[in-house]
Amino acid sequence: MPTAAKSTSARKRVSFSLHAPDAQSVSLAGDFNGWDPTDKPMKRDASGQWKATLTLPAGEYQYRFVVDGDWADDPQCDRRSPNEFGTLNCVRVVS
Repeated sequence: MPTAAKSTSARKRVSFSLHAPDAQSVSLAGDFNGWDPTDKPMKRDASGQWKATLTLPAGEYQYRFVVDGDWADDPQCDRRSPNEFGTLNCVRVVS
């Protein structure tokens, strides 16, 4: 997977969320954590929204969700990039 383009500027808090009320577990994987599907577990609120907040330097990051062990897209993502598996990663720009 591509490496995130990062700058040395200040770090920013970046929130991610996914509505998956029936999921047992959701985690966040991306080039910011070596695509480790166990590194960033998300927390579910009472409405079934899973949330995580990261502190990242400015740059461009690719990511996906892992829902009950399966890779999943972010339906709120407005920018995507093809990956080596024939699917699309979401892209988040932190500025």
